[in-house]
Amino acid sequence: MQSSSDSNVFSTSSSSQTAPLPSSPIESTLPPATPSVAGTKRGIVPKRRFQKGTFVKRGENWVGMWRVDTLQHDGTVRREQRSRTFLGLSERAARAAFQPILDTVNAANHATPPVPKTSDTVSKAVAEWREHAASTLKPSTRRSAESHLRRHILPLLGECPLADLTVKKMQTFVTTLASGKRTAKTIENVLLTLSSILSSARKWGYKVPTVALSDLSLPRKTKARPRVYSASEMARIVSSADEPLGTICFVLGSTGMRIGEVLALRTEDLDFQCKLIHVRHSVFAGTLGTPKSEASMASLPMPLDLAVCLKAFLASKHYRQNTLGLLFANRRGRPFSANKLREKKLRPLLSSLGIPLAGFHAFRHGVATTLIDRGASITTVGAQLRHSDPRITLGLYAHVVPQSQRDAIEGLASAISSGQLLTQQEIAELAHKKSFVS
Repeated sequence: MQSSSDSNVFSTSSSSQTAPLPSSPIESTLPPATPSVAGTKRGIVPKRRFQKGTFVKRGENWVGMWRVDTLQHDGTVRREQRSRTFLGLSERAARAAFQPILDTVNAANHATPPVPKTSDTVSKAVAEWREHAASTLKPSTRRSAESHLRRHILPLLGECPLADLTVKKMQTFVTTLASGKRTAKTIENVLLTLSSILSSARKWGYKVPTVALSDLSLPRKTKARPRVYSASEMARIVSSADEPLGTICFVLGSTGMRIGEVLALRTEDLDFQCKLIHVRHSVFAGTLGTPKSEASMASLPMPLDLAVCLKAFLASKHYRQNTLGLLFANRRGRPFSANKLREKKLRPLLSSLGIPLAGFHAFRHGVATTLIDRGASITTVGAQLRHSDPRITLGLYAHVVPQSQRDAIEGLASAISSGQLLTQQEIAELAHKKSFVS
């Protein structure tokens, strides 16, 4: 028979005997556990795990169960199961009445609830990005992003919850990359790839902290000078190369176009009447696509010598008719691979000419450098290279000293050295002072 105070609410039982509801602190539980010494027999080492209890229905009533460790007279520890039956209560009310018991047990054991595991990790965000967003990128951009994911992001952050990507976590990521001797530019590119993916995840409803590049301490950039072909080197390459490499290099050296844009040229892009080359496509990994940016789609002047060369190439046996209408097509009627052309044709030619090895992009740098050296303005060079902002051109080629600047400074130095800036009276006075001093 239950006592009158609780007969209508709950009853308590133990696996061996009836036990009252533990008070706080619970007398039956042990003090905080200490590490056990190997080789000693001290009974069960108590585990201070956070208890959620067991909640079951027996008959018409709900029963809550938990465990306590009791210290025996012989110094051993015995783990006992305790239970409480909640008479006449609904499941919701019984759980509410059971929770204070669990709170008391866990508080006495100094047990803290486990950190809930989340499935919203970086790997999950990457998987969704690959499914929904990656296909919208240009092939070259997607290839770079996949390289960043495979080599850096997923190995280091793949299992990290999105909510944990704080400034501190991101700084640790940057420091780890820097310790692996990655360049500052590589680290910045990896961060930009990660930022793009996290931005998409944020738009899709994931909770991701916002961390800007300015919040992180990045390695200092050391800007390397790009490899540049001089005008004479470009002329030697063009005159020595077999076809179609010779014409390809002539287009590169006369226009400053990117190699992918040249390999994607179609005969319909050549306007011999208006002397224009229309840049509309680009090739990457043998696949036709759009140029690098919207600003890259433009019409460039076609020099007279280049027009003569292109007409001669179209009339020669080296031009291959193809269904795509390409100006330069391989034996299968497809665009050439820039990598294969570079490795199998260009570099062997450079070695035979004694020119330091470089790639096709050195033509683009060579065009810009030569134009600036011959007095062209940064605006003019930027328009020819189709940079979206003149500051890009200035940042890339600020080190180039134009010939006009050299001539001007040479004239100034000569005038100072020869005394051309002095009047006859000043020359006479200086000569008099020199003779007096000597």
